[in-house]
Amino acid sequence: MNEHSTATKPGSIPLVEEQLEIRKTELSTGRVRVRTTTETVEETARATLEDVGVEVERVPIGREVETAPSVRTVDDVTIVPIVEEVLIVEKRLVLKEELHIRRSITRKAFEVPVQLRKQRAVVERLSPESAEEN
Repeated sequence: MNEHSTATKPGSIPLVEEQLEIRKTELSTGRVRVRTTTETVEETARATLEDVGVEVERVPIGREVETAPSVRTVDDVTIVPIVEEVLIVEKRLVLKEELHIRRSITRKAFEVPVQLRKQRAVVERLSPESAEEN
């Protein structure tokens, strides 16, 4: 047998080996309680509303033209030419009238109360003794 054998030989001394065993235990050092609170606050929502309107003015012209004028804008007025053909001995293009269109904008302040909710978290630290009670 070799010297590493586990069998006991006469005159040999058995060796003892120690082994380590680790155990963990949970220990409560305290608790926390988390709760949320919701509060409602009233705020005023504000906006400016626009109302765009137009005014149409008929402007008589009554003049002969070679070709139909194109739509044009002068300052804030859009001019739409209206033509008609008139039969004389020959056909001529007559600018009958123009439409002058003006835009007008009306602004109104608008307010309405609205309900908004806000949540907050409240954290309370509890003692270890109260952790054992629950």
